[in-house]
Amino acid sequence: MKPNRAMPLLIKTSPALRNLKPLIDVEESEKIMQLGRIKLLKFITTFAIAGTERQFMNLGRSLDPFRFELHFACFKRLGHFLKEIEASRRPLVEYPVNSLYNPTALIEQWKFAKYIKRNRIHIVHTYGFHPNVFAIPAAWLAGAPVIIASVRDTGDCWTPTQRRVQKLVCRLADCIVVNAEAIRQRLVAEGYNPEKVTVIRNGIDLSRFTATTKASRLREELGLPPCAPLIAVLSRLHRVKGIEYFLEAAAIVCRRFPEACFLIVGEGMVMDSPYRRELEGHAVRLGLGRRAVFTGFRLDVAELLSEVAVSVLPCVSSEGLSNSLLESMAAGVPVVATTVGGNPEVVEQGMTGFLVPPRDPAALAQAICRLLDSPELASRFGQAGRERVIERFSLERMVQETESLYVDLLNRGGHRIDPHTREAWGHEFVPKLTLHL
Repeated sequence: MKPNRAMPLLIKTSPALRNLKPLIDVEESEKIMQLGRIKLLKFITTFAIAGTERQFMNLGRSLDPFRFELHFACFKRLGHFLKEIEASRRPLVEYPVNSLYNPTALIEQWKFAKYIKRNRIHIVHTYGFHPNVFAIPAAWLAGAPVIIASVRDTGDCWTPTQRRVQKLVCRLADCIVVNAEAIRQRLVAEGYNPEKVTVIRNGIDLSRFTATTKASRLREELGLPPCAPLIAVLSRLHRVKGIEYFLEAAAIVCRRFPEACFLIVGEGMVMDSPYRRELEGHAVRLGLGRRAVFTGFRLDVAELLSEVAVSVLPCVSSEGLSNSLLESMAAGVPVVATTVGGNPEVVEQGMTGFLVPPRDPAALAQAICRLLDSPELASRFGQAGRERVIERFSLERMVQETESLYVDLLNRGGHRIDPHTREAWGHEFVPKLTLHL
């Protein structure tokens, strides 16, 4: 059956279909499979709740299903988002690699290259250091027409060897997508080809954050006083996030606002991580007592933010473009962040929030107190922040830029296509390298 070429345009202009929240269901997927589409494989480490994974899922939910046939690959089939991926019935392949530097990795890379070749994948898009290093060489050997790497933080945690390896591997990619200008500048300074580095900033689903979003029983659930101002950090519990400096700032804020409470919303890569235990002990030593609440992972971020007076991001290094800052601003919450990574690209100093130096709890506390002291200023910052997210950081903008990049890269490589259907391409892709797998 030949595809109806008007249908993709109808889908493209239908708000109900363009704003699909879950990945499409099986029945819809079977209908779409009858159409010729661009075969896109996206590779990520796991499906945990973290910044990269959330943007990965946002994009997967929102890409036009009449233009793109999605395939997924990962190192481990685990994480909160795995059920949604499996329910979509999209192809998902696991490549169980514990180290990139042993024979097992080479065997799995060979399997991955065979998968690309057998399924005639057109675009391979990898997310993060380990997927970049594992998948890009295999995709190049398999002759994938377009290979895209993603670098989503400034990489301050990487070793010099890791930096060299990723730089070498990224030479095989057609494009390196970063989510902040700060990352682009860092890569160019390290010798990456500036023509290959493209900035596509994170996008937020604004429909989750509305004036009617309320947390009905949050304070009761967490044992918080009904009128206490809440100051929150929404972050993965990792040393680069600087949570200890937030706790030290909290102790200072409590001298002026003894009724204030402080939420640490997030978890480490493993539950009850050593860093979390260190932070909990630090809070006790600072005398914060029950005013510091470690909530763990929360799925009700929008509802939680509706109760928050100030959102803080105290990271000290290796930051890209923060989802938590964008979500806080989308919820109309004023923010305080450090001048690290892409934070200054999100927060307008003195307009949507305050920027302070990293590792400076006194400066953090001063900025928090200014907002608690002036509800009018906090409200003005919150409103300006929401308007900034609507203007510059919407999910629709991110999806449009990414879809355009995919099609442009195919065209740039000499694969002139009608972006709505492969039937009009007129020829098959010419692989970069003939490899018999």
